[in-house]
Amino acid sequence: MVATPLDGKKLSADLQATVARQVEHLKKTTGQTPGLAVLLVGDDPASQVYVGKKGKTAQALGLYSTVIRLPADTSLDTVLSTLDELNVDERIHGILVQLPLPAHLDSQAVLTRVNPRKDVDGFHPHNLGRLLAGDLPAALPCTPAGMMALLKAYGIQPSGKHAVVVGRSVIVGKPIALLLLQANATVTLCHSRTPNLTEHMRQADILVAAVGKPEMITGEDIKPGAVVLDVGINRLPDGRLVGDVDYASAQNVAAYLTPVPGGVGPMTIATLMMNTIALFCEQMGCEQMDCT
Repeated sequence: MVATPLDGKKLSADLQATVARQVEHLKKTTGQTPGLAVLLVGDDPASQVYVGKKGKTAQALGLYSTVIRLPADTSLDTVLSTLDELNVDERIHGILVQLPLPAHLDSQAVLTRVNPRKDVDGFHPHNLGRLLAGDLPAALPCTPAGMMALLKAYGIQPSGKHAVVVGRSVIVGKPIALLLLQANATVTLCHSRTPNLTEHMRQADILVAAVGKPEMITGEDIKPGAVVLDVGINRLPDGRLVGDVDYASAQNVAAYLTPVPGGVGPMTIATLMMNTIALFCEQMGCEQMDCT
């Protein structure tokens, strides 16, 4: 058996083409342009790259896009006042705070300051609460939503399956566990304190790796025929990018497997753009079905 790659790069390109058509349609029918603002505090190299990709993609698709860059030593009051301005800016329909923030800033206070209706990343406590309650907000956390889109595109139904999520972050682990549960999977959420982790992973029909440790999960940890979604993006000393899963050994066991790069990562960007459209439609009172 050789695993079928879950090609996030191709699906992302298809979704972005749809977004470009939606933007053109919305400009014609509403006279306004969906707008995305990204707030970057500090000079973290990885964040700089991610923000650059997001901005370039948004502009290429016809969105109004702005990036607000603040120095690493910016005070919490200044960050919050910047968000207050974006919250009332009629050109902006989606606001993204690039994480991680500098250590002196209270991330929860910052994320909570974003208007929930403009929360393009789905991290505001109000929107996370809606996700928990099954009352899904217009914008879901981008990486988990992108993974669900990949499963759908390849005809993989979570219903009735045992899904094991390794990693409990609010950004990935907890939201994807909730989305899989919403899709009627039986979900086990594992983390660094989970005993007998391999035993849990080998029971997974759908395995989500979101631990941030390069190639920690090998083929021996995977149930034959499983679907493996690798969220990790780790750069090795030799410059190679690898996931949390050892692709070489996993591809001989899994039925489906996301490559790194080219799997989950591109889907995160595509979902961000789709979320911006969804928030625009919600704020403007237009039906999502009319935005195709």
